[in-house]
Amino acid sequence: MTLNACQRCGACCASFRVDFSVFESEAEGGPVPDGLTVQVTGTTSRLRGTDHAPPRCAALTGRLGQQVGCGIYEWRPSPCREFEEGSDACARARQRHGLAPLDGPWHNG
Repeated sequence: MTLNACQRCGACCASFRVDFSVFESEAEGGPVPDGLTVQVTGTTSRLRGTDHAPPRCAALTGRLGQQVGCGIYEWRPSPCREFEEGSDACARARQRHGLAPLDGPWHNG
């Protein structure tokens, strides 16, 4: 099996706080499991672990830069769905963990 860049990396899941609408949580009819959310305000929730120092999403499994997975991939919140592989934010996250930026569009390989 060939892993794509994100399945090897995981730096974004261990670099940023992940806030999203409470309406994305299971309790409000959304897909994100309640056990992995922390309500921040009346309208904002956060993925557990992403406000720790250093941050690391509680749903992230594996070892950064080698092989990682998301325990809630199909139920992840919008900030995770919208995060762009190879973006400036991706490059910053990879740099924080000593990983080189991706060169151009990354497919399998």
